[in-house]
Amino acid sequence: MQKSFMTEQQADARDLFRAAYEHRYTWDENFPGYSADIELKQGDEVYSGHGCIKGDMTVEVSGIADEEVQQSVYTQLRDIVTHRKRSNFEKSHGNNNFTAGESDGDGNLEILVQGDSMGSNYKIKNHNITQVSRVMGRMAFVIDTYDYLETPEGSLATRYDAVFRNPQTGEIIKELEFEDSFEKFGNYYLMTKQVIRAQEKGQATTTEFNYSNIKLL
Repeated sequence: MQKSFMTEQQADARDLFRAAYEHRYTWDENFPGYSADIELKQGDEVYSGHGCIKGDMTVEVSGIADEEVQQSVYTQLRDIVTHRKRSNFEKSHGNNNFTAGESDGDGNLEILVQGDSMGSNYKIKNHNITQVSRVMGRMAFVIDTYDYLETPEGSLATRYDAVFRNPQTGEIIKELEFEDSFEKFGNYYLMTKQVIRAQEKGQATTTEFNYSNIKLL
């Protein structure tokens, strides 16, 4: 009887997590790609260039003289692809076991995962993934999401933070706060601005990515 109950509980947790996973806004198979002029601001420094995410999800960045800054923009576009690229739930999580944990005071339900190679656990609320917790080698991180843009095709996180720690000592290594803005172009929601506030080794920095002249390919 106990075994049957656990199986039902795991099935419920799996269904709840799957619903939240599939509620994330992603681009469909007809996504054509897009190009944009990109401006990066950090302190008094301003850099301008051009970038595109193609229909096959490859990324190109050009026109930025500083190689390190160009790589930073490339990484940012790759991060956009990671969040918007559609992936099959069974392919990503088919071998994992899910168990519902505790609910916190804000109504976020903990989803505990067994079988995930990155030691991932989650929290969900109202069909949204509100927290991702992972351990990757010498780095552990927790991402908490506070605000979303709800669209007919799913939700986009618009305000979230990430805290990186040493998994052995619990010491905070880096803290990041994100604010993302989106607009609809044709049938697709695309990022128009991202502000990242960082705290690392006592240093505070603010980085701003602005996207303009956005055109679907």
